[in-house]
Amino acid sequence: MKIYNSYTDSLEEFKTFHPKQVNMYVCGPTVYNFIHIGNARPVVFFDTVRRYLESKDYKVKFVSNFTDVDDKIIQKSLEENIPELQLSGYYIEAFLNDLEALNCKTDYIKPKVTEYMQHIIDYIKNLVDMGYAYEINGDVYFRVSKIRDYGALSNREIDDLISGSRVEVNELKENPLDFTLWKKTETGLNFDSPFSVGRPGWHTECVAMIDDIFGEEIDIHGGGTDLKFPHHENEIAQAKATHNHRVANYWMHNGRLDMKDIKMSKSLGNVIFVKDFEYKMPLRYFLLSTHYRAPLNYSEESFAMYIKEWEKLENTYKSLFYKLDIIDELVKGTKVSNQDILDEIKNFNDAMDNDFNTANAITALQGILKITNLNLRKNNNQKILNELFVALNYMVSILGFKIDANPVTDKDRDTYKKWQDARKNKEFDKADEYRKALIEKGIL
Repeated sequence: MKIYNSYTDSLEEFKTFHPKQVNMYVCGPTVYNFIHIGNARPVVFFDTVRRYLESKDYKVKFVSNFTDVDDKIIQKSLEENIPELQLSGYYIEAFLNDLEALNCKTDYIKPKVTEYMQHIIDYIKNLVDMGYAYEINGDVYFRVSKIRDYGALSNREIDDLISGSRVEVNELKENPLDFTLWKKTETGLNFDSPFSVGRPGWHTECVAMIDDIFGEEIDIHGGGTDLKFPHHENEIAQAKATHNHRVANYWMHNGRLDMKDIKMSKSLGNVIFVKDFEYKMPLRYFLLSTHYRAPLNYSEESFAMYIKEWEKLENTYKSLFYKLDIIDELVKGTKVSNQDILDEIKNFNDAMDNDFNTANAITALQGILKITNLNLRKNNNQKILNELFVALNYMVSILGFKIDANPVTDKDRDTYKKWQDARKNKEFDKADEYRKALIEKGIL
């Protein structure tokens, strides 16, 4: 298995620190609003990464945080006259509801910044004591100049970073690049610390929680490409100062999702919230249809194709499921021996082993659908149909596609038998009647 490592800008063989154990952290949302379909891209992709690793018998310790103290939360709290923790709690629940609607796993570790405040404060104090950070009037800043290769992740020179638009302007800082670890403030939710009453800087929260939860350098750190600088760059700087490592062995970043070639952003107002999006599974299909590192562009016109592709997948899966179930030969433990099916499974695994190329994995899935439809039309032997069902289930489960197919009733089985008998006896009127009933049930 190979992963493209953003830190080294190269495709690398995947090796874990511990045998068959993957420690993985993905930056989670700042919970002041609902997530839009662009926010859903890393959520869906890294859920798929987890699913594939678990299918390869890795034990995955998956962590993704909630930033529940932030200026945006304070502003929204004031606007709506709702306590901050109540507001953030509401949007945490909404986020998890969206995850379930997208069939993402929710059984992972979900640290909240407010629950890790003491560790964050201790982490900052240690950086001050070591000389990597300094205090000015109750604010604490990190000394970027002490990190020799600062900028390695975002592949930028120090001078370029200083001239960049995202650097904080503060004449009291020793260096324009020095970033905030602690902000003195009595506005909104705040906490006592050795420096002042205030709250932590965003860039310290994740690295401090990783330090406490894992206690060592992790295997994979993920997030959107927009987090490379300054957020992930600053995480690495603090970890190098504290433990002389870069937080994670592999850094993975997904590309941005645009809407009609314009960045999707709440501030721009050109967003579609996941909760309002009707086609949840076609959305998951769409988000995985392009390699995760490539940009993705959404428009209603282009998305219509993915609705059709999803319907093809759903209809074929259900047709196979009901055909197997109707004859009571649905065997999930079947071993695949058919070479055409084995070839597509290999294509699927090769795609996922090559930097989680879900676009090529979906191509392999479509290959299985083609073979399935051919065999359904030919009314082929049940062994091949069982093998197709095993292959289809394997791919669908890793890609996280949820297809509702309820087992048929005894009455449905009886109707199916009558339909087959009517066809054999050339009683075409009766056959059409039974066929119509089976179609209405979604069985044919």
